[in-house]
Amino acid sequence: MGKRSTTPGRTIEASAPERLYGVRRIDLASAQLASSELARDINRDIVLEFIRFRQPVSRVDLSRLSGLQPSTISAIVEELIEEGWVREGAVVRGARGRPSTMLSVNDDLVTLALDVRPDQAIVAVVDLSGRFLSHEAVVTVADPVTSMTKIIERMRRLRLRHSDKTFEGIGVSVPGRVDRMTQRLLLAPNLKWHNFDIKAALEKGLDLQVEIDNDANACLLSELWYGRLEGVKDAVLVAVSEGLGTAILAGGQLHSGFNGLAGEFGHISIDPTGPMCGCGQRGCWEMFASSRAALQAYRKLAPKSPVRSIEELLRLAEEGDPAGGKAVTAQATALGRGLRLVTAALSPELILITGEITSCWSRFGPIVQKEMENVMLAGPPPRLATAGDGYLARLSGGAAILLQRHSRYHRSTHASRAAKPVRVKKARRRRKS
Repeated sequence: MGKRSTTPGRTIEASAPERLYGVRRIDLASAQLASSELARDINRDIVLEFIRFRQPVSRVDLSRLSGLQPSTISAIVEELIEEGWVREGAVVRGARGRPSTMLSVNDDLVTLALDVRPDQAIVAVVDLSGRFLSHEAVVTVADPVTSMTKIIERMRRLRLRHSDKTFEGIGVSVPGRVDRMTQRLLLAPNLKWHNFDIKAALEKGLDLQVEIDNDANACLLSELWYGRLEGVKDAVLVAVSEGLGTAILAGGQLHSGFNGLAGEFGHISIDPTGPMCGCGQRGCWEMFASSRAALQAYRKLAPKSPVRSIEELLRLAEEGDPAGGKAVTAQATALGRGLRLVTAALSPELILITGEITSCWSRFGPIVQKEMENVMLAGPPPRLATAGDGYLARLSGGAAILLQRHSRYHRSTHASRAAKPVRVKKARRRRKS
């Protein structure tokens, strides 16, 4: 039987038809033979993932689960312990054989996560298991320098509050597309921090390594990193907030395209006579299906209402307010219709929705589902599900952005890094507060 990849470092058996029709393309112009170092790094990723998902686990169990030799497991585990990713715990004595020392991820290793929004930023401390130790909001303004000064000060306070922890770095989620090489914003119509280097400002202010990605990619990475997409190869995540972003999982790998802009369905015009979008076009999908669109629709229906936030609007809709219900229904209808673009272009097996509207999914989810299924080119529609609270998903995704790049998960997502693996010295990356 052939094998196909699912979550990073895992494989499952492929069916005969998949073996027959699935052709892996090798670009001979840039192909490199697998070195012993690359094979070791891949095995290292596999072992770390087994520890994360099966903890506490023994070295013997890791050898059995991974199929690697005990000597290989021992060498990898020692490296992970030395680097601070893993720690030894209790000694367990079985009915026969030697006692086993159980292994778990290091709870003292944490990351700072930052979710940047147009009107606020959320900062958090997240550990390797995805637990939130702290999270706080910071009001942002149009001037990025002023906003970043406030964010850095809040992060310093969090580091002092958790001075017993070791900080691996900072993972940042932004409402826009990021250049894979420079880590600078390529497109962020709703944020308007043009030409501001978020990465450089944070690294200078906190002396920690920073990794940045789009908020939709962050949410999808969160689903992958914490093991909620087991067995799924092709999926699309739609992040609904003040804008509308999408992330693509294709063949088990995150896909960002040639210049990092793949998946900008939110900025595809579905009505040339529609309202002007921040990207400069009229009638983009996000102008009808975003949280901002729902609020604008409600203000037209109830111009004297004091409602200012999407949370307030959703609460009104759930309480039976006619104008609130009509506005959110219009948003859900537009969201479902736009998903036809996604299904026609990518044919995913699963579409995940994250964002404020998911808090009322039992009422508005069926509307989205019906509109999506209304016109299918052929075959069954993709499964439609929610990916949880967008607020927390973007934060846990920010942590996942940093951790997966540092531990070299999803190496094919960042081909430039994969071609020549870069190890940043742990002594520089991880500092006690």
